[in-house]
Formats: sequence, structure tokens, C-alpha cells
Amino acid sequence: IALDLRASEHSARMVAMKNATDNAKQLVKDLTLEYNKARQASITTELLEITTAQLALQ
Repeated sequence: IALDLRASEHSARMVAMKNATDNAKQLVKDLTLEYNKARQASITTELLEITTAQLALQ
């Protein structure tokens, strides 16, 4: 019985750790996407400002 209890406990821990790992991987993906969107928006804004300034000088 003790072996069954230990095996069950280890199995539960493995499942919990797999879920935590999967959640962490998804969080990294989500945060990377959010960062890239913010970065692209910043680049777009900067390009628009440069273009607008260039047109104003003409």
C-alpha cells in the first residue's frame, strides 16, 4: 500500500509540474506577442513622425 501511495503522490506531482510548465510556456508566448505588438506600434509611430516632419519641411 505504501508503494501505491508514493506512486500516486509522484504521479500527482508530475501532473502538477507539467501543468505549471505548460502554463509558463503559454505565458511566455503571450508576453512575447504583446511585447512585439507594442514594439511594432512604437516603430510605426516613429516612422509616421519622421514622415510628417519631412513633409512639413518641404
